[in-house]
Amino acid sequence: MSTLPQPDSFVPRHIGPSDADVSAMLDAVGYPTLDAFIDATIPEAIRFRAALDVPAAKSEQDALIAFRKEMSANDVWRSFIGTGYAGTHMPAVIQRNVMENPGWYTAYTPYQAEIAQGRLEALLNYQTMVSDLTGLPIANASLLDEGTAAAEAVTMAHGLAAAGRDTVFVANDCHPQTIDVVSARAAARGITVVVGDAATYAANDAHCAVLLQYPGTDGAVIDHRAIAERAHTGGALVIVATDLLALTLLTPPGEWGADIAVGNSQRFGVPYGYGGPHAAFFSTKDEYKRHIPGRLIGVSRDSHGKPALRMALQTREQHIRREKATSNVCTAQVLLAVIAGMYAVWHGPAGLTRIAQRVRHRAELLAAGLRALGFTVRHENFFDTIRVNGTPTVRTAAETLKINLRYFENGDVGAALDELTTMDDVSDLLTAFNSGAPHKLDLANLATGVDVRFDERFARTSSFCTHPVFDRYHSETEMQRYMRKLESRDLSLTHSMIALGSCTMKLNAAAEMFPVTWQEVGGIHPFAPVSQTKGYQTMFVRLEKALASVTGFHAVSLQPNAGSQGEYAGLLVIRAYHHSRGDTHRNICLIPQSAHGTNPASAVMAGMQVVVVKTDASGNIDVADLTAKAEQHSKNLAALMVTYPSTHGVFEVAIKEVCATIHAHGGQVYLDGANMNAMVGLCRPGDIGGDVCHLNLHKTFCIPHGGGGPGMGPIGVVKHLAPFLPGHTLIKTGGAHAIGAVSAAPWGSASILPISMMYIDMMGADGLAYATKIAILNANYMAQRLEEHYPVLYKGANGRVAHECIIDTRPLKAQAGIEVEDIAKRLIDYGFHAPTVSFPVAGTMMIEPTESESKSELDRFCDAMLSIYQEIQDVESGVLPKDDNPLKHAPHTLESVLADGWAHAYSRERAAFPLPWVRERKFWPAVGRVESAYGDRNLVCSCPPVEEYAS
Repeated sequence: MSTLPQPDSFVPRHIGPSDADVSAMLDAVGYPTLDAFIDATIPEAIRFRAALDVPAAKSEQDALIAFRKEMSANDVWRSFIGTGYAGTHMPAVIQRNVMENPGWYTAYTPYQAEIAQGRLEALLNYQTMVSDLTGLPIANASLLDEGTAAAEAVTMAHGLAAAGRDTVFVANDCHPQTIDVVSARAAARGITVVVGDAATYAANDAHCAVLLQYPGTDGAVIDHRAIAERAHTGGALVIVATDLLALTLLTPPGEWGADIAVGNSQRFGVPYGYGGPHAAFFSTKDEYKRHIPGRLIGVSRDSHGKPALRMALQTREQHIRREKATSNVCTAQVLLAVIAGMYAVWHGPAGLTRIAQRVRHRAELLAAGLRALGFTVRHENFFDTIRVNGTPTVRTAAETLKINLRYFENGDVGAALDELTTMDDVSDLLTAFNSGAPHKLDLANLATGVDVRFDERFARTSSFCTHPVFDRYHSETEMQRYMRKLESRDLSLTHSMIALGSCTMKLNAAAEMFPVTWQEVGGIHPFAPVSQTKGYQTMFVRLEKALASVTGFHAVSLQPNAGSQGEYAGLLVIRAYHHSRGDTHRNICLIPQSAHGTNPASAVMAGMQVVVVKTDASGNIDVADLTAKAEQHSKNLAALMVTYPSTHGVFEVAIKEVCATIHAHGGQVYLDGANMNAMVGLCRPGDIGGDVCHLNLHKTFCIPHGGGGPGMGPIGVVKHLAPFLPGHTLIKTGGAHAIGAVSAAPWGSASILPISMMYIDMMGADGLAYATKIAILNANYMAQRLEEHYPVLYKGANGRVAHECIIDTRPLKAQAGIEVEDIAKRLIDYGFHAPTVSFPVAGTMMIEPTESESKSELDRFCDAMLSIYQEIQDVESGVLPKDDNPLKHAPHTLESVLADGWAHAYSRERAAFPLPWVRERKFWPAVGRVESAYGDRNLVCSCPPVEEYAS
């Protein structure tokens, strides 16, 4: 009897090496089988031998069909809830050319500026837009969401304040989720939050800041000038959470006294996404530019004197400052910031103003209609949100029409209008307020009397988005060419492997990405009733169960919307657990020297004191030093933060002993999941002895890096910590004793979770474990090929590395004067992004190939590195001068290679085409080597495009 043919497996689509490649690589590293190799690499004491509890693998087609059915249980109503989120239309030209384009979403953080000029220009546009609209001269390249941006602003203000100023006044008309996030963050840092009516604010020498919402959460537009003046007189900074579209019509905060402005750029073309991802904005005065959290894009120049963009003040990034950091943010929402910035480029200032006037017109029309129906509109001045007295019938009638409104505790009802609101919507809203009976109002006639102007207290008079980039690309032909030009200046996974250690740049399969743009995924307001989100709720349960199985933990929270926020959330959970037991004195966090820089920064944010643990000559945790410090701080020990496999790319044999030591002294173990791609299906943090672990879904579980964001950082915890998982003020999440919200939305950036769910659905238990094995094999194969010329700095048992390895380039500096940066820049000429440079050891490179790269691609990279080594030998032997060789002048642009004069001691061909295959797929960098110091000395962080800086 014949059997039905099975659908195609997704696993070989995701895994780069073929069976023949695997056999060849096993021969190279000296093992007969893949299992024998893995057994020699991962210590048996931590090996997970069972199968993961995840569903059987599905084909791409079957997974998409099943997932669409699951998400069809979501009910997409018309939402007028507001609260910082608005309906918007993503222009099709942006959706097709940016959001759905792997040339944009598979790029990495722009640390190598020469191959990221397009993304950097797009971010400079975004910064300029934010700066112009808020009226403040410096804006960063985005933060994670409005709530955490406000919390970052409070922390920044506290850091700038004089000693003893440990209180922040928060206006009670701020968005409730913002108050929630700010309060949780402040409590951990010892900052007191006082929530009250802004009109009653009085200066107080204990205040470091005042946080205002403009317009308020219920729509009111209030003149805050007097409050700002009182705050400044009292020595406090003024933080304003605001709305970019409203600021096209309203006086910007920077013109009436704000020191910092924050908010969400979501309504500039980014879907609700049930909470994210969205790019938060942050702008401030020039004098605070060296304190601004996150990333800042600035203008510098390259080695030819040509203008070039880069991440400004790069060495000042918060996570590099470790325990001295005021923030642990080491990422952004780049892809979403690019979309928001492109939205402004597409519409221009006139188009943005038209959209804002249309929104305001319909809000004023609704208000006029509500007054005609006998309702009292609570506020005289508003932009898009109206608050009126409610009646018991309003909600019933609205729900009959599948309309979501905002319902206040006192019985008032709010309606927030947006770009998508039509005249039919206004009519339906009036019907809902008319107890469901058709209203008799003549809206066409009523509309003619609506005045969209604000009076002189509020009306914006200053111009914005005046740079030509915002007025140049309004035809689709020109817009798509502009976006394509920028895309061509960036190296992404569409060009070649990006072998970044600790960053896991793996395949982001198209089938995983498809659901993100479905209306039933993106069209849901984050505070829509849970009853309308059954598809999401089913997926959350499935994903939490799968991640719990992968980690070996009891429960999972999906709320943290970045790895850094997962660290912070996990430590707050540990802190809450200790406090619940009366151990409020436990505040010591042990962290190995080799840890990610975000670890100590997160510990400080969570109110802990960092004690550094030594590492030994092999790069492992110094167990004797850890034991001594655990004993020394036994009474006050809160936690150990440890990355496993280690940041040095090794499976440390003593990890169980390390965890047991911490537990013996009453501490909890926080396991950083950055290297989880070496563990999935083969070993589990919960089995090793971890109590908390965050997972970078934008690494291990295939959410794309997006050029530096979005990400997700959910945490898994053991049973006794589950009651403390993060809660939320508007929708119940977390445990019985939940800590406060760590993200503005209850499930973080919910709309990108389908990417990870689809990956798990298509890989299945066996596929996930196989992927891990191949990731480890690929790394060891590359280490083996390179080791003769680039020594591998750290190895584990049997001379093996984990999923990444650190190669030591420091001897080359002594031998030939070649720095690790020279090798990084020369790799660009071969068409590759450099591995992670000088982390965690200065002067080294950390290489992580992932399981998605084929043997041929691994060999191409290794061939490039070996060719570069020969170039270094030519420098050492005198064939090439130490000051005039291809490495010192890398990368080489097309313009420099074709220039009339060529005065170098090597040929143009050697500069541009160092190996034969480079000709077939040449990537030309847009600029030569960027001068970092020049850009920091001459800081310019807004448009115009770099061409106009030429001098």
